[in-house]
Amino acid sequence: MTDGRTQQDGPVLRMRETSIELEDLSEDLDRAPVYLSEFHTEPPRRTKLIWTKYWKPLLVLALFLLAAVVGSVYCVYRRPDWGATNRTTAPPCLSAACDWASARLSAAVDPFAQPCDYFLFTCGANNVTADNRGHPQNRSGRSTLEDAPRGGGAGGRRGSLLQNLRQILESVDRNSRAALQNTRTFYSSCLDTGSVETAGVEPFLSLIQEQLGGWAVSGQWVRPEFNSTLGVLMRDYATFPFFRVYVDTDPEDVHGLSKRYIQIDQPDLLIPIEWNNETKRSQVETQTLRPFLSTCQRYLTLLGAPDDKSLHHVGHFLSLSSELAVAASPPRYRLSKGQLYQRMSIRDLQLQAPDIDWLGCLQTTFEPLNITEDDQVFVHNLPFMVNMSLIVRKWKNKPENSNFDPLQTFMVLNLLHTMMPALDSRFSNASKTLPVALEGTGGAQPRWQRCVTETEKGFSPVLTHLLSQGAAHREAQEIIQDIFSAFKSKLQQLKLTNQTTRRILIDKVNSLVPKVWTSDETKSEDELDRLYSTVSMNDHRFFSNYVTLLSLWQRRQRAALSGHGVPVDVLSVTPRLLGNRLLFPMGLFVPPLFHPTYPRAMNYGVVGFLVAKDLLHLLLPNIHSQSETVRDVGGCVWTHYLTVTDRAGGAGGGGGAALTAAQQQELWVQYTALQTALQAYQLNLETRPEDTSISGLSYTRLFLSSFSQMNCDSDPHHESMPLQPSFLITVFCAGSDLCPSDLRCPRNARTHSLQKC
Repeated sequence: MTDGRTQQDGPVLRMRETSIELEDLSEDLDRAPVYLSEFHTEPPRRTKLIWTKYWKPLLVLALFLLAAVVGSVYCVYRRPDWGATNRTTAPPCLSAACDWASARLSAAVDPFAQPCDYFLFTCGANNVTADNRGHPQNRSGRSTLEDAPRGGGAGGRRGSLLQNLRQILESVDRNSRAALQNTRTFYSSCLDTGSVETAGVEPFLSLIQEQLGGWAVSGQWVRPEFNSTLGVLMRDYATFPFFRVYVDTDPEDVHGLSKRYIQIDQPDLLIPIEWNNETKRSQVETQTLRPFLSTCQRYLTLLGAPDDKSLHHVGHFLSLSSELAVAASPPRYRLSKGQLYQRMSIRDLQLQAPDIDWLGCLQTTFEPLNITEDDQVFVHNLPFMVNMSLIVRKWKNKPENSNFDPLQTFMVLNLLHTMMPALDSRFSNASKTLPVALEGTGGAQPRWQRCVTETEKGFSPVLTHLLSQGAAHREAQEIIQDIFSAFKSKLQQLKLTNQTTRRILIDKVNSLVPKVWTSDETKSEDELDRLYSTVSMNDHRFFSNYVTLLSLWQRRQRAALSGHGVPVDVLSVTPRLLGNRLLFPMGLFVPPLFHPTYPRAMNYGVVGFLVAKDLLHLLLPNIHSQSETVRDVGGCVWTHYLTVTDRAGGAGGGGGAALTAAQQQELWVQYTALQTALQAYQLNLETRPEDTSISGLSYTRLFLSSFSQMNCDSDPHHESMPLQPSFLITVFCAGSDLCPSDLRCPRNARTHSLQKC
């Protein structure tokens, strides 16, 4: 026994001689009965013997427990949300913006409190209808970040931007500089509908008489020279009756040099037309001509034309418009025929369509810039230009035109369409019966929204400056970079059927530089004052202000043609790819969608999702045909929806409507965007573990709750989304342990067997 103890003590003695740390650790372990009590099976007098016999396994066990404790602390520290799923230790956000956001969250229905009823209505017009029980959040007055109608309501990303610009324009600043003061004066005169109603039609009639030599309808006129009048309309009034002229870049400029060119496109015809897919031609429907004819007669009556003359002039206007309409075609058809972006010199265009003085009209439009016959332009529908030239020649040479000029009537009515936002309500009321055609008043759009949009036409540099001043560039760039990094990791996981395509795509994405869309052309206040030094705005004369605005818009076109770089589109809310630059507009990063004082969980849940969705749409437009992953994930999400909403038709799942390829892709895009945004936020937390919270919510819950506040985003793809996007939370939580609570509906047993998508 003595020998045994000596042999057992030997290592202990050597250990004491060589390692003070292990001796200290053994003493600590002796003082840890909670861990070692299970080994103390003999009387206390034998404790030392047992310790010396089992010190190695005890040491391993202690180190393992210590590592587990340290690892747990690390995870809680580095990933705060994992330790805060059911409790929040983060400090509350106390900014004014967060107070507003907290009120909205409190008023909205919690998606985690009603998992059976929350996600049961659909987005837009498609074959999937709402649940028979209706949408409980609509009944309870649920408000969302995007609760207005699509396409320009008060909600959505564009609506949020317009609201933000409205606050800027309506703020009172007695010490504002001249350029800003002119901008606000124009906006306020637009809101002054009383002065517009009082002025009536007289300003427009005076303009025709003084600037265009009169009009045969009024009885006092001088026959104008066709091309001269056309050039004046294009230069001074941004009116393009027979073809449209604007400035843009070469789409094949892969180097992103941003050189701008004159673009010549078919005009926005006023007459309602339909495209016939069988004949591949545009046509005018008889049932739309009657209300169109009636409305045009109403316009001429408002302009003072006698009834016996108005019908005659309207008849010729209708005939000329119909001939031009038949020659027009939609962009998708022209794209299939290679008729978009046809580069040619002005001289070559003159040979193709000789009845338009192309050089003279373009010189007038862009004076004082030097335009020559050798300058290159891009033509977007050369067959239309050829036919339009022939139509103009025919109408010029009609023998019955001695007492009137139908081409001038056509141009005057196009000018009326341009000026209609500055005319009294009788004109807008007359156009309400038309679904298309002479609608230039915005329909039911609130007046303030129309005024913000009109203000941007001439004062975009001022609005860009003001928006840039209040923008949180650092926070916006951080979100863009994090989302882009998470997007690239998702791309690596995407399975493509063609490996060559996969390699090209990954190389292309890796070459991109994502950034906030700013411009070297953003001007200082002194530069803005010099730019608008000759501009004079009147508080109560909106018509004259509007004429000045149109000349300012054309001045912007001249500046764009002579400059380089990409001028900021202040009303843009979607990204643009230019060369290797991926540009995200400042207008996306405005309240209520985004605020630099919001918790980052909220910003990533809303704007982060939108950025990720835009990336997927922009960089992977036709991914459905190239990847089985898209079809599998889209089908999986749809199966979840059918099961939760009791449309699956039993175990076979045959009770739901089949999805189109576009719907499958959109489901994949939005589900992947949600995953990408959350991944980006988690990576951001690893870099900066601190974040604030709202309403006591944990980080993940705040992220998902903020995302659920978004209604259908009004992008070009919203019609392909067959279900409410916030339902994606249910799908996500079915395969993740990050959700704060179970979103499965207890009334539906099948939801417990749903697989992760």
